[in-house]
Amino acid sequence: MNNPSIVVIGSSNTDMVIKTTKLPQPGETILGGNFFMNAGGKGANQAVAAAKLGRAVTFFTKVGNDIFGEQAIALFRKEGIETSFILTDEKSPSGIALITVDEKGENCIVVAPGANNALSVADLRRQKAIIEKASVILVQLEIPLETVEYVASIAANAKIKMVLNPAPACQLSDELLGRINIITPNQKEAEMLTGIKITDKKSVEAAAMALHKKGIETVIITLGSEGALLLHENVFSMVNAPVAEAIDTTGAGDVFNGALVVALSEGMKMINAVEFACKAASISVTRLGAQASAPYRKEI
Repeated sequence: MNNPSIVVIGSSNTDMVIKTTKLPQPGETILGGNFFMNAGGKGANQAVAAAKLGRAVTFFTKVGNDIFGEQAIALFRKEGIETSFILTDEKSPSGIALITVDEKGENCIVVAPGANNALSVADLRRQKAIIEKASVILVQLEIPLETVEYVASIAANAKIKMVLNPAPACQLSDELLGRINIITPNQKEAEMLTGIKITDKKSVEAAAMALHKKGIETVIITLGSEGALLLHENVFSMVNAPVAEAIDTTGAGDVFNGALVVALSEGMKMINAVEFACKAASISVTRLGAQASAPYRKEI
């Protein structure tokens, strides 16, 4: 195998999606519309997004010994992703996500992690030499936190640029944050990580600076249709997203992250990399699904 340009380490799920006019309230039953299944999981979505944009991608994940795992691996291979290091867990099922999408394109998601929770430090320790060959490493938080921390230590020791997409949001140690080069929270995740309520430009800049002071070189806070705020080399930049008519925002953040690491692996300047990622994410919200919505390079 040639040295991978991008290593993605994270989750693989099957998304079960129902379209409906509105999201249900607690205790409420709603008669929905169309139902469909898509390959998903933040790690898988980001790996596919990067691969569809033309870069060599190696994906580390764990699936169950079931039809969902088999279908996921087949799809990764179809997109040209290196799948030699995808593991099968005999005890746990593949991850599943239940997703409801309303008529405005907003969604609510519940995930049963399954085999994703079994992707261990021991699993990755056996493949440490492969991970160390990456030019960029991309990780999320749908796998055990100790596994994420181990990857961060590999990246820091080998001086490899690491992007952490802190989703789903949880409290992270200062030690972990200090080992990360780039962090890409959305507004809610940034609020949880910093305790700063984001309501305007001043507050989003304050949240970005609070993360930067933890030792993170570059902070990118994604703001949906408004684009993203970038804090890089102590300079704030607001990157606007192209106007798009959203029908499904599922996976838009994953497309953003996949596109970002593609741009970085190609040596783009940080501001241009964020612009590239915003363009890719804006295309994705005009389509249904997560991996299916990720654009190919010619579309950008």
